[in-house]
Amino acid sequence: MHNVEDLGYNLDIMYRHAVDRSQGGLVEIEIWDFCTDSLVNYIADSSGNLRSLKLVKCSLVTDEGLTEALVKLPLLEELEVSYGSLSGESLKSVGQSCPNLKTLKLNHKGIKYPRLFSDDDALASAATMNGLRHLQLFVMNGLRHLQLFGNNLTDDGLNAILDNCPNMEHLDLRQCFNVNIVGDLENRCSESIKVLRRPNDSTHDYPYDASVIEMYSFEYEFPDDVDQPDVNFLDFPKFDLPDDLQSFLWPV
Repeated sequence: MHNVEDLGYNLDIMYRHAVDRSQGGLVEIEIWDFCTDSLVNYIADSSGNLRSLKLVKCSLVTDEGLTEALVKLPLLEELEVSYGSLSGESLKSVGQSCPNLKTLKLNHKGIKYPRLFSDDDALASAATMNGLRHLQLFVMNGLRHLQLFGNNLTDDGLNAILDNCPNMEHLDLRQCFNVNIVGDLENRCSESIKVLRRPNDSTHDYPYDASVIEMYSFEYEFPDDVDQPDVNFLDFPKFDLPDDLQSFLWPV
């Protein structure tokens, strides 16, 4: 259900009334723009048979509130949290509490950063600092469909997903601009993934705004009287798995 508050309706009351009328038979629900910790937990408390939960642009739902709700939904098969906040702790709860999960969608706004150094150097540095090589991997055998639209993971992160989700069939990496699917990585994807959406594939069937945020680039030619900035002093993000997916695949 999309936001209809402008029409004078109280969405919280409407959702609760719909949940009550289902008498525990609710199996799927989709909420846009409006949801709260209280509401998502009301849904979970009253709908133990829920199979699909989709939250789109629901900024009022906190990690703590969502985690509390997810542990009550052991039959959940599909979870979407698009343009919202979902921490590694919440994702770990998904894996632990929802063993039947087959579809996971974590979508964000696509962002293009300037390429200032090689992926190899960045990944080696990030892996060393985060201790990724020393953590036990968490396997999601049941996951079939993973959509990470606009994510900032790299080849290293994609390899981790392929290692730990052996039954993956559909992987959507559109606007994941730090992934370079060539060579051995392309072969791995071809062997294990039935449907692969690549970073620059068409977004015509994507249901949300697919416009890209173009970050500043130093390909620009500065005037003679202006010094070229030293990019080594700028704080650019590490091109590795984001914290949420990192904690999900490598729980401490």
